[in-house]
Amino acid sequence: DANEGLLVRPRRGHGGGHEFHASLLPPAAQLELARRGLIAKPQTSEQRSEDRHGWRWFEQQTAKVREVAQFRLDIVSEIEVLVAAGATKTAAVAEIAAERSVGKATLWNWLRAVDGIDAANRLPALAPRRKGGGSEAEIDEGLWTVFKSDWLRPSQPTLTSCYDRTAKIAAERGLSMPSARTFSRRLKRELPRDVVKLKREGAEALRRAQPAQRRSVADMHALECVNIDGHKFDVFVRSPETGKPIRPIMVAIQDIYSRKVVAWRLSLTENAAAVRLVFADLFREFGIPMACVLDNGRGFASKWITGGAKSRFRFKIRDEDPTGLLTGLGIDIHWALPYRGQSKPIERAFRDMCDRIAKHPAMEGAYTGNSPVAKPDNYGSRAIEWDEFVAHVDNGVRDHNARPNRRGGVCKGRSFDRTFAESYAIAPIKKADDAQLRMALLAADQKLVNRTTGEIALFGNRYWSTEIGALAGQKVTVRFDPDNLHSEIHVYDREGRFLGTAPVIADTGFSDSDAAKRSAKLTANVGKATKAAIEAQQLLDADQVAALQPDAPKPITPEPSVVRIARHRGTAGAAAAAMKPHQEEQEDRQTRVFNALRLVTDNQT
Repeated sequence: DANEGLLVRPRRGHGGGHEFHASLLPPAAQLELARRGLIAKPQTSEQRSEDRHGWRWFEQQTAKVREVAQFRLDIVSEIEVLVAAGATKTAAVAEIAAERSVGKATLWNWLRAVDGIDAANRLPALAPRRKGGGSEAEIDEGLWTVFKSDWLRPSQPTLTSCYDRTAKIAAERGLSMPSARTFSRRLKRELPRDVVKLKREGAEALRRAQPAQRRSVADMHALECVNIDGHKFDVFVRSPETGKPIRPIMVAIQDIYSRKVVAWRLSLTENAAAVRLVFADLFREFGIPMACVLDNGRGFASKWITGGAKSRFRFKIRDEDPTGLLTGLGIDIHWALPYRGQSKPIERAFRDMCDRIAKHPAMEGAYTGNSPVAKPDNYGSRAIEWDEFVAHVDNGVRDHNARPNRRGGVCKGRSFDRTFAESYAIAPIKKADDAQLRMALLAADQKLVNRTTGEIALFGNRYWSTEIGALAGQKVTVRFDPDNLHSEIHVYDREGRFLGTAPVIADTGFSDSDAAKRSAKLTANVGKATKAAIEAQQLLDADQVAALQPDAPKPITPEPSVVRIARHRGTAGAAAAAMKPHQEEQEDRQTRVFNALRLVTDNQT
């Protein structure tokens, strides 16, 4: 070829054969090898021109090589200036050699290197091309496969340990083993960076190695989309229930356009009730957003919040599931990618709060550190009272929203509060009415009304009313306030129609006579109401119903169509003649009785 190299040569590895240069392969084969990263991509005409003048090689050299090439070009230019002024080339070389302390033979070599090359392409020609001390040692392909398979493991073994294990295999097979540096150079030369990232560090490391998506909110407005998430503070706070030190959870909602934290609540755990209360605060204070980005955690993917959403994959979607808070209000739900902070801008706010709230001087001694290995010296020496910490967080969040000179997003030096307020004043905001606020304040669940008593059991409590008792055996939607389970509950059918309200049936003591009297009175009232309802039906008693029944119809005697005269002979005829006076007497008596009855009936009429 142009570099006087061989395009085919005997293979030195085990098994013999010949090796061919990739340039001899068909173009399709060269493209496939380049796609796999095994050879360089086929060059274009411009690239071949750059290679001809050496610019592609020159760009890959160190700064020192480029400085030397520039130094030589400057000297050659000085010689050409003297020649152009009328001096001979020999005199010019001698003068510059004495002035620059460079040998004349060296200068003549530089002049010959650029002879016939235009001034624009002289740098690569004058650059020093130092070569190593011979060709690189060959690595047996079998050993190379073993080595790179060992090195490309998630355990990330060192190159030295992989080399030593490969050397043992080479010794057993009687193969020559090049140096570890030879293996290292081939790794860098042949294995693409993404292959190393994926095999040794995993898919997440490969994802982080790619440019992240940058999303703009310039075309949005305030409260168009919000995102909600939970954050566990690295501070010991006394639980209001047990008094033991815990790390409280803050559930917060952030406006994506302005980055303002618009609603937040503290709770012992991340649960659906806390999420519901935070949304209720947002609806009451600012309005209903058009969309929401949230995690697929148990608190956010609860049926109370997102029930009925078709994109909800944490639980099985059933037709009888209750409609969730966001789904019922028509808020579009977008699920954030798991373990992906870039999907939720609120993560940046939590990092700021960790520094300014959890590490505040008022929390000294209660700060726990953000990991088991980052515990401060005074770890566990103090626990903050719950009410005190709630007030501290409220002040910290308000300070976070009001801090000026914000540069991210669309703030342009304004605070989050001001950015939100200016957009909120001109944005189409959907305000929540009383019915929607009640829906936000009440959670929903499906319950089966007791088939026998008509009561509804919920979290150990029983609820009953006359209207609800009539729904025995039916499945209904129950809306209630989780923070006040001793109040009434509201019952709806599956289509959302209101059916009635049921108060709680409180348990009583075994010897509580007053409670027994109240229960008896309730039972009596139910009995009276039931009797009144029966009277309202204007029912008839059994005698009246019987009297209204029609008389039984008289039997119909059929008339014969053919009459045959019966004749009596012998004793039969004599017997009939003997019975005739008796029959006449019976008929005369029946006639007298019938006439008497008719006379009585006529007199009554």
